[in-house]
Amino acid sequence: MGSKQPAFTIHVDEPDTTRQKKRISRKTMPSEDALGLRAAVASIGNRKPLTPIDNPMDLSTGSPSIMDMSIVQEAEARVNVNHVPDYIEDIYKYLREMEVKCKPKVGYMKKQPDITNNMRAILVDWLVEVGEEYKLQNETLHLAVNYIDRFLSMMSVLRGKLQLVGTAAMLLASKFEEIYPPEVAEFVYITDDTYTKKQVLRMEHLVLKVLSFDLAAPTINQFITQYFLHEPTSSQVENLALYLGELSLIDAETYLKYLPSVTAAAAFHIANYTISGKTWTDALTKVTGYTLEDLKPCITDLHKTYYRAAQHTQQSIREKYKAVKYNAVSLIDPPERLNL
Repeated sequence: MGSKQPAFTIHVDEPDTTRQKKRISRKTMPSEDALGLRAAVASIGNRKPLTPIDNPMDLSTGSPSIMDMSIVQEAEARVNVNHVPDYIEDIYKYLREMEVKCKPKVGYMKKQPDITNNMRAILVDWLVEVGEEYKLQNETLHLAVNYIDRFLSMMSVLRGKLQLVGTAAMLLASKFEEIYPPEVAEFVYITDDTYTKKQVLRMEHLVLKVLSFDLAAPTINQFITQYFLHEPTSSQVENLALYLGELSLIDAETYLKYLPSVTAAAAFHIANYTISGKTWTDALTKVTGYTLEDLKPCITDLHKTYYRAAQHTQQSIREKYKAVKYNAVSLIDPPERLNL
């Protein structure tokens, strides 16, 4: 894209007065960002569970359509659905091909006339909080960041519309990844009504168009999961690897030059070394095609990020991984040096 292409604009629509406001407490975004990121993450404390069925079907009639669940349970006991040896190599090969196709442009921010890497970092930090408030999958966050970076690689965006891009990307990622994605109205609400429902939907349409509807992008999260299949580890190592993978999302300038599979491998190695003292194995080299020497530049960068995480301006990822469900891995001190 030429540097002379003007930034796109979106006309402000009339506020959607038909939607009733939810009485939900709001958390204000940092005031130092000049993004228009004045949004708040909603506390979804008043969400109601799904309405139970008042009159469940009577299953005592012996209908031939009722499956014998003992057969299913027996099959599940015999087969690990996450590890299918016949296809695992083909899946990994496909992911490696697609990650190149779905890779954002390195250094795209230099061509953006009105936004900076710091603004993007604030946006990603906010999306982490949104994901936690709505209990979204980690993969949803990774996909949303991929959509944002690919979109910004192609389009000039004014700072007042950057949060709109992030909101639309998170909406798309939720639709793609979640079983029950939040409604559009909820995404409007968490922006503190900075944008209208119509604006979010129009931006969603534009993002889809720019991305050519290519939403199945391989992410760091997916590759880390693949490596776990080949090299089973403790939950502590797994969660630390996931934490390091998410830390890399904040800093586009450093990590966009690496493919997701490389960053994932670096995160896996650092996590495994930190917890168990183990290094990158020959088996992983054979499976991934990466030697420890290949990974060294990314490992060095990620170790620096890990080491400085407590001093970083954006702390949402670190706060997220303090939770017990993640083994509080963000509280683990990084090693002073790595054995490379």
